[in-house]
Amino acid sequence: MRLTQMLSRGIAAAAILAAMTAAADAATYALVTINQQALFFNQINDGAQKAADAAGAELVIFNANNVPAAQNDAIETYITQKVDGIILVAIDVNGVKPAITAAKAAGIPVIAIDAQIPDGDNISFIGVDNTKAGEDIGKHYAEYVKANMSGTAKVGIIGALNSFIQNQRLDGFKKAVTDSGLAVTVTDTVDGQNVQDVALGAAENLMTANPDMTTIYATGEPQLIGAVSAVESQGRQSDVKVFGWDLTAQAVKGIDEGWVAAVVQQDPAGEGQAAVEALVKLGKGETIEPIINIPITIVTKENVDQFRGMFK
Repeated sequence: MRLTQMLSRGIAAAAILAAMTAAADAATYALVTINQQALFFNQINDGAQKAADAAGAELVIFNANNVPAAQNDAIETYITQKVDGIILVAIDVNGVKPAITAAKAAGIPVIAIDAQIPDGDNISFIGVDNTKAGEDIGKHYAEYVKANMSGTAKVGIIGALNSFIQNQRLDGFKKAVTDSGLAVTVTDTVDGQNVQDVALGAAENLMTANPDMTTIYATGEPQLIGAVSAVESQGRQSDVKVFGWDLTAQAVKGIDEGWVAAVVQQDPAGEGQAAVEALVKLGKGETIEPIINIPITIVTKENVDQFRGMFK
């Protein structure tokens, strides 16, 4: 064999060995999410994947399809696989706590996104202060009712009663509206279960049962889609104003037409990115903050243009 061939093969073998070593050294992070139907959760995935790629890490994503127990099982599996970190968007923030504790005991840090874990063993929380943001949209709602509806309104609520964080958003909203002193009556609260088809049916039932309802508050993306679709299908755009969480193309259309009044917009991609970056810091022996708040924006006709690019 010629010397040049031997050198060439030696270089190739060294390159393969180096690649294998690098792959073995690369961190693996697991992201346990709620579902992959909602744009919000997919944007978390996108932000996390972008950050993992930038860090040379591997990201695996588990879709729980709205089943709380599936999240516990996934975390236990990732503990067995000895991943380097877990990112969790929790459904049942109390029910998942034992799995988080087990991960901590195994030396695997868990970062919670979007849903805070009460007294949990996760090393950090990244997301929105949902109660405060609920108050913020509640104050905006009260100001709108005072300025445009003579201070009187009837509001129907489409929630996700199995979601801790969406109940926080509801509590904050109700507090702000009550504190406003306006004549606002809550007609009914229906359960969209954070599932788009269920939320649509709940919204249709809410509107049919309350023909004199003048406003709707939806606590999350599936609920907002249901509200928007129900208002359109019943032709109520002229007499029902919609407030909610998490922009969609349908909500932007409603804002343009003037009957979707305001939507709380989070930064899910930013949350996913921040979670991976936090795990990378931990892997380097650095410290991270126990709470990393990501700001919200209340989107109205005045500022909706800056968000249109999300839906092209």
